[in-house]
Amino acid sequence: MNPTVNRTFCAIVPPHVLDRLAQTDDPRFYEPARRTLEHDGLLRTRRRVTGLRPLDSSAGTPSDKPQRTIYDSGHLERLPGRKVHAEGDAPAKDATVNRAHAGLGATFDLYLNVFGRRSIDDAGMPLNASVHYGEKYDNAFWDGEQMVFGDGDGELFVDFTVSVDVIGHELTHGVTQHTANLEYYGQSGALNESLSDVFGSMIKQYALGQTADQADWLIGQGLLAPHVTGTALRSMKAPGTAYDDDVLGKDPQPAVMDDYVHTNRDNGGVHINSGIPNHAFYLLATELGGHSWERAGKIWYDTLTGGELAADAGFADFARLTAAVARSLYGEGDEIGAVLKAWQQVGVPAS
Repeated sequence: MNPTVNRTFCAIVPPHVLDRLAQTDDPRFYEPARRTLEHDGLLRTRRRVTGLRPLDSSAGTPSDKPQRTIYDSGHLERLPGRKVHAEGDAPAKDATVNRAHAGLGATFDLYLNVFGRRSIDDAGMPLNASVHYGEKYDNAFWDGEQMVFGDGDGELFVDFTVSVDVIGHELTHGVTQHTANLEYYGQSGALNESLSDVFGSMIKQYALGQTADQADWLIGQGLLAPHVTGTALRSMKAPGTAYDDDVLGKDPQPAVMDDYVHTNRDNGGVHINSGIPNHAFYLLATELGGHSWERAGKIWYDTLTGGELAADAGFADFARLTAAVARSLYGEGDEIGAVLKAWQQVGVPAS
């Protein structure tokens, strides 16, 4: 029997942000937010369980090249839309199409070149994306099969293809879907979100050739319109500081367990409490130095894909596994000490 997976709708802009915008008295803000909330809420209720596609040994080794296809939804809520760009095509006249194509490729490259993973399912899964989705749609999401990008409302959010880490974030939900299959609620859901932020950030750093100390550690940098008081949707370096805007509100992410947010909203605060494991990874990567994907990323990747991470794992479960993986990979060297220190700094027991 094939393993099964909960194919959960995962979007980059958290519901608490859209909730706030929906309650304003300015139609420039509340109309797109309400439409986006209604759309996202409907998709969240359409959760399906599907069999994971097994590796087919008769098909040979999956390709080391991505197979990307971009569709245009034409500002309608239809998927996939009209095919506008295939692998090997010349650059399109539409910059959004080209950014989506490049972001899919950057994600494929990190997973293949660093971790030896052939696409998000490790079996050469084609990477499909739809752009220009909906009317002033304020989100980007992974629906279990493909990426979808809105154009933003132009007032608070711009085109969601502008941030490669957002593309990497959403596609990493697919990697998690095909590996640990973390439940999308509470701490396991926050781990699900955090892993997407961690690998999304590494994908950007890898594409730019940045070391850990050169990276900005921001998720969604460039997504906020110029007049918004903020730099991104989230900060792994300093959770809770990404934005503080009269309309958008203040970034609510905690960096340590003492500030953990208990809520029933947003599947138990998955986009909020992800700041804690996010910060732990930032602390580890900067403590070790060099490129984040070389040692810190290897520990996180092996923890995610090694088969020991339970679907309902909490922060402490994940922390203990990262420590065990660090010992397995590197013995009693600097790496295990840095892992234990990082988790201690955010208040999560790792031993």
